[in-house]
Amino acid sequence: MIHVRKAMTLDTGSMARLLNAIIQEGGTTAMTQAVTATDIQDRMSFAPDRSAWHVALDSAEEVQGFQWIAPREALPPEACDIATFVRIGKTGLGIGSALFDATRKAAADLGYGWINANIRADNDGGLIYYQSRGFRDYGRITDYRLESGLVVDKVLKRYDLK
Repeated sequence: MIHVRKAMTLDTGSMARLLNAIIQEGGTTAMTQAVTATDIQDRMSFAPDRSAWHVALDSAEEVQGFQWIAPREALPPEACDIATFVRIGKTGLGIGSALFDATRKAAADLGYGWINANIRADNDGGLIYYQSRGFRDYGRITDYRLESGLVVDKVLKRYDLK
C-alpha cells in the first residue's frame, strides 16, 4: 500500500539514494552527477512559496518515489516544472499516479495554470508516464548536452490545470 505526503528534510537521504540509483543506471534522467541529501534540501528550499515536494511511501515508510514542482526562469510565471522519480523496479505500480494526484492539486493551490515536463526523447517510460497523466507535446529541444557530454533531444510536454 502506497501513501503520499509532503516531503520533509528527514526524507532527503532516502530521496538522494533513490535518485542516485536512477542516475547510475542512466538513460532516463538528464541528471548525470550523483546528489546528496544536502543537494535535495537545497532544491527543496528554492522558491518554497512556489514549489511543492511529495514522497510516496510503502507500508514500511520507505520512500518509493518522489515528485516536485517548482518555477523555472525560462517558463512564464503561470507555469512550473515537474520532475518525477520512482524506485528502480517499482514503476507501473501506481506510485507515479499517486504522486501526480497530490502534485496536481498542489500546483492548482499554488496558482499555476499549467505544468511543464522536459523529458529525454530516449526515455520511453517517462514519455509514456506523462502522456498517461494527460500531458501533451508542445515542443522539442534538439541537441541538449547533458553534464556528462551526452547529447540528447528533449520532448516538452504540458498539462493544463484549468
